[in-house]
Amino acid sequence: AQARMDNLLSAYYGKDKVHAVLSPYDGLSIGILSSLKGVGYCTAQQPCPVVSGQDAEVPSVKSILKGEQYSTVFKDTRELAKVAANMVDATLSGKQPEINDTKTYNNGVKVVPSYLLKPVSVDASNWNAILVGSGYYKESQVK
Repeated sequence: AQARMDNLLSAYYGKDKVHAVLSPYDGLSIGILSSLKGVGYCTAQQPCPVVSGQDAEVPSVKSILKGEQYSTVFKDTRELAKVAANMVDATLSGKQPEINDTKTYNNGVKVVPSYLLKPVSVDASNWNAILVGSGYYKESQVK
């Protein structure tokens, strides 16, 4: 991610300012931020652009607390595991798995019935309530 962002910055942002980077994964966000820092962003003179991520990984939560990464999308993997296990159990028992969405995922052949969990945006204002308050992380893990 860092090398790709380095290339994008040199090819397209020589004189232009980066305002935001929407990253689909926290691991990429960290590399993107490293690249941005390498060209002078994330300083008092040139603050970090808005950088998002997904998965609420510890390095990104720490980056959010430092004022670098702006936000991450949290999907509670404990809930994901429960729903997935229930779907497998239902299927193996010859029952229909519980679904809550019959419109979103069209794979080009058919709409795939799904069970969607609610994603939660985590930023500096709510990280503790969402990530620590839910028991997903201990405060000591992310501070």
